[in-house]
Amino acid sequence: IGLATAHRFLREGWQVVMIDRDGDELTKVSQGLNAALPVIADVSEPEQVDDFIGETEKRFGRLDALVNNAGVADFGPIAETTFERWRTIMATNLDGVFLTSQAATPLLAKDGGGAIVNIASISGLRASTLRVAYGTSKAAVIQLTLQQAAELGEIGIRANAVAPGPVRTKLAMAVHTPEIIAAYHDALPLNRYGSEEEIANAIWFLCSDEASFITGQVIAADGGFEATGVGLPALRS
Repeated sequence: IGLATAHRFLREGWQVVMIDRDGDELTKVSQGLNAALPVIADVSEPEQVDDFIGETEKRFGRLDALVNNAGVADFGPIAETTFERWRTIMATNLDGVFLTSQAATPLLAKDGGGAIVNIASISGLRASTLRVAYGTSKAAVIQLTLQQAAELGEIGIRANAVAPGPVRTKLAMAVHTPEIIAAYHDALPLNRYGSEEEIANAIWFLCSDEASFITGQVIAADGGFEATGVGLPALRS
């Protein structure tokens, strides 16, 4: 999703800073993207966050939009979720959003404001099994987004969240069995997974001037997954 979003912004003529702690992958995917600045960093480390925000200011002098997309997942039963696993999820999914947003706020406000888009998840809007740490982290990101919208609007910064549903990423397709895929299709009114590009389009809209009066909102880009609640797919057949 992050890479698709970078490509979307580049097509719009923006300059993009791409942050990832996986240096090898970041180097590979940024090849040929002349308007992109790849920076190897971990968003859960305050010093590294300060460094890449500082590097952004040094290189470009301004920041118009921040997309907090970095995330990790670790699914398992509550009884088997150790505190170490819990903290690993929170460090990136929640702490990273807080740290990066806080460090970026002065630069966003420098030229009159900008946009923050935090990537949450449908798991932050509706509970599911095996997602105690992941779902809780994403629910916290949604609340953090509301706090940002309430406080940062006074300095011209809009804050919104995108909550993706099932997305056809390489990782998802590698770990989702045919049974899981079929079950998701049954539960989604649009009867399919979303694409990375479709999520990127929602992110782009919220960062663009076309969303200039939208803040404090959560857009579930989920094919209608949230709308169906816990209804039994069999009843719709």
